[in-house]
Amino acid sequence: MYEEDRPRQRLAAYGPKALSNAELLSILLGSGHHSTGLSAVDLAHSILGELSQAGEDALRRLQHLSMEELLAMRGVGPAKAAIVIAAIELGKRAFIQPTQVRTRVDDPNVAASLLSHDLMWETEERFAVLMLNVRHHFLAKRVLTIGSQTETLAHPRDIFGEALRHRAVRIIVAHNHPSGALEPSPEDLALTKQLLQCGKILSVPVLDHLILGDGRFQSLRQTTTLWQDYPQENTGEDHSSIHERWGSLLDEGMSIPPGSTVNDD
Repeated sequence: MYEEDRPRQRLAAYGPKALSNAELLSILLGSGHHSTGLSAVDLAHSILGELSQAGEDALRRLQHLSMEELLAMRGVGPAKAAIVIAAIELGKRAFIQPTQVRTRVDDPNVAASLLSHDLMWETEERFAVLMLNVRHHFLAKRVLTIGSQTETLAHPRDIFGEALRHRAVRIIVAHNHPSGALEPSPEDLALTKQLLQCGKILSVPVLDHLILGDGRFQSLRQTTTLWQDYPQENTGEDHSSIHERWGSLLDEGMSIPPGSTVNDD
């Protein structure tokens, strides 16, 4: 049996969870590097080893690699690079519940699911706004700013301007932390306070500020007292249960569960 076939045989016999990262990557690579005698598994080990230099997480780096960066690695040609890039992107898309027409955003899990593809795995901080109608149906989402690896800037004028353009009645704001740490910075808290004050004045309540990173998210509404300190407009009896759920469902740093998006009939 060729060494390239062994991971495939193990996958068929024991399932994907039994395989190492190198074995899974070797299946995507398909074959090794013939001029150096490296098998597909050897080549996968070589790639992951190169990515883990300086103590960095190899899989985390792999998911951010460009086609050009993969092609610069020994033994990786256009076909191998294309398969790896496509598999990573497909995995990201499968992880995120796709946005659906008339999605009802009635808890933080749904909001995080809708925003994750735009924010979760990006290498720079991005700030986005999710816009809803009076019945909490999804209207639109927009990435407003792209910053550096450690900071991004968003102005309330731009955030609420986007909401007004879409005739949104409620908004949720979110940004990512490329490091994967979910702890809000002082700047995050200051901006949230400013947005809550503006939302009350404009009668466009801010339902939450989410921080996303590394497959998880945190709700600042759940983990701070800002919504008690700066209460938003009363959204009415019909939607009080939604707001109760929003404030009580989420544990700090909760992962996004599959199938979290729900539709309103």
